[in-house]
Amino acid sequence: MSAERQHVASRNPDMHRIVGTHDIVMITLDTLRYDVAQEQFHAGRLPHLAAHLPHSGWELRHTPGTFTYAAHCAFFAGFLPTPASPGPHSRLFALRFDGSETTDEHTFVFDTTDNIVAGLAQQGYHTICIGGVGFFNMRNPLGLALPQLFSERWWRPEFSVTAAESTRRQVEFACERLADADLMSQRVFLFINISAIHQPNRHYANLPEDCLESHAAALRYVDAALAPLWRTLAARGPSFAIVCSDHGTAYGEDGYRGHRHGHPVVLNVPYAHFEIAAAGKDP
Repeated sequence: MSAERQHVASRNPDMHRIVGTHDIVMITLDTLRYDVAQEQFHAGRLPHLAAHLPHSGWELRHTPGTFTYAAHCAFFAGFLPTPASPGPHSRLFALRFDGSETTDEHTFVFDTTDNIVAGLAQQGYHTICIGGVGFFNMRNPLGLALPQLFSERWWRPEFSVTAAESTRRQVEFACERLADADLMSQRVFLFINISAIHQPNRHYANLPEDCLESHAAALRYVDAALAPLWRTLAARGPSFAIVCSDHGTAYGEDGYRGHRHGHPVVLNVPYAHFEIAAAGKDP
């Protein structure tokens, strides 16, 4: 292995150590912009997330998709946001296919499935999806396409983009499922799509229109609402968390609004992965 490949590999933990011994949690902070996430981190306004992030804050990465459905299709195939620097960059998870240049000895490769959710189920994980935005609402075939990958899939109106307490409700439900007696002896792959930062988010700042200020206020709300989840995970035992955005969004930059386009505020996303030790134990 070249020195460059050694450096890239060292960024990731050995996923062969993680899979089977840790709960695995993937949280997508839907629509969160990197610049807003990093500014809020450095301002000290994300105390609960900051406890798990490195001192430098969020890692800048590039999304594989400019809207929710495209990005999550890539995520569940093992293509998480790509580090924003020249590669190749090894991945945490991968599906077996010829010619891959982004797998190494630290990558956990699934040989017999077309998505990592099913791959983790084959490794003994109970898989749970708690949806947020419309692509997870199971109200139509498109809204079921991603949730149907999971053994359990849940969506309620109080988890949706228009519910002011959506993250708190999602986390309460996640904690209930994680504490279920039938799951205490089984490793869990928990996926939560957080909807609160997605428009409309103006209510978090009591403003008439969505803007960067309300985007940041929504993130602060999410930070506080996620706190019980970290405690519940620690009570179950060790876990490995992936927390990232699926894409950003524009508020008028260069004439762009929203997402599903290639403006840098959409392509640049915050990313972090970290381990949570079992309660009473060092990481």
